[in-house]
Amino acid sequence: MENYEIKLTAEIPLQINDSEILYFLHSKEINSNYLNAIKKLTNFNDEVLAEWLNLSVKTYREYRKPKSIFKENIKEHILLLLALMKHGINVFGSAKAFEQWLNTSNFHFDNSKPTTFLNTVTGIKFVDDRLTAIEYGDNV
Repeated sequence: MENYEIKLTAEIPLQINDSEILYFLHSKEINSNYLNAIKKLTNFNDEVLAEWLNLSVKTYREYRKPKSIFKENIKEHILLLLALMKHGINVFGSAKAFEQWLNTSNFHFDNSKPTTFLNTVTGIKFVDDRLTAIEYGDNV
């Protein structure tokens, strides 16, 4: 990761609440660097990340270019995904272990994969709640 991406990744908390999201949306320029940080933290391909953001792959790739302007809902989604990725890596100890968990059917997700919930804000928060439960000893 480039130095700037490391810095901005470090400023995103492992769990981000609504007031922190509003703070970032109104005080920081959420740009392609944030989106590229998600890409570098994970091994998910463009198709998967575009699906999570409810974008076409073409639009997603345009957003990864410098000077792209994002809609507010996309900025919020990016912040939540970045915080979730950091939280999951922290809980599981590595990006690989977290990605494996995300891609495994799970009882708590009605036997679906947690990744299927990442295309909505509510879904991201639900997955993050499960990570917190795991931290406190609930089963995986």
